[in-house]
Amino acid sequence: MEYLEIVLMFLKAFAVGGLICVIAQVVINFTSLTAGKILVIFMLSGVALTALGLYQPLVDFAGAGATVPISGFGYLLANGAMRGAQTGLFEALTGSLAAASAGVTAAVVFSFLMALIFKSRTKYN
Repeated sequence: MEYLEIVLMFLKAFAVGGLICVIAQVVINFTSLTAGKILVIFMLSGVALTALGLYQPLVDFAGAGATVPISGFGYLLANGAMRGAQTGLFEALTGSLAAASAGVTAAVVFSFLMALIFKSRTKYN
C-alpha cells in the first residue's frame, strides 16, 4: 500500500469520526440532554442507520472513523443481529451479543486491570 493511500485512509477516518464528535458537541451545547441520553441516541442512531442500509457505506468509506464512536457500537449490534437473523430467530437474538462480545470483554478486562493498578477517588479529593 502506498503512503498516500494510508494518509488518505487516516484523513477519511479523522473527518468522519470528527464530524460525529462535532454533532455530539453541538447536541451537548444546545440541548439540556444528559450524557447518558446522548449516548443512547447515538447508539440507537447507529442501529437505525444500519437497518436502513445507510451506515455500511459510511463504514466502507471511513473505516475506524465510523466504527469507533458509539454509533459504531450500534452498527455492530444491528449488523450481528441481521446476520444472525439469516439463520433463525434465536440467532437473531444472540447475534448482536456474539458480534460485540470481544469488545465488551476487552473493556471489562482492561477496566479491571486499571482498577487494580490505580487508586480510584472522587473528582473532588
